[in-house]
Amino acid sequence: MLNLVLFEPEIPNNTGAIIRLCANIGARLHLIKPYGFEINDKRLRRAGLDYRETMHLTEYEDFEDYKLKAKPDRIFALSSKVDKNYCEVKYRQGDSLLLGPETRGLPKHILDEYDGITLPMQKGSRSLNLSNCASIVAYEAWRQIGFVGAKNV
Repeated sequence: MLNLVLFEPEIPNNTGAIIRLCANIGARLHLIKPYGFEINDKRLRRAGLDYRETMHLTEYEDFEDYKLKAKPDRIFALSSKVDKNYCEVKYRQGDSLLLGPETRGLPKHILDEYDGITLPMQKGSRSLNLSNCASIVAYEAWRQIGFVGAKNV
């Protein structure tokens, strides 16, 4: 099972869309506080529909709490500030895909500690939407591990 990890997410619609993504690919979602919204925000519920009840979601007080409790094996930090293409990674079950806050991305100390990956973009582009990034990389990782649990492969 893959793990999607949102570090201090700010936009409820993105988190809701990622809840839906996780439910549909069988991934665990890890949310690291503080959030830029209330966890019961109606925009979060609307974007995630009723999927929150069908997937595994865990909340953490901070990044240290996440590392202590989740005990991640391999963490890939998604960022537009690194050069390694996400397709160059050989993903495996249990990998964690770490995404930062929408307006500022992951802090430098986290990018320095973990394997950073990025999505190619046109010159002059700043970044992609957080939920789009999560979807693209999560589906590539899921494809590489054989679409485990998929009904129509």
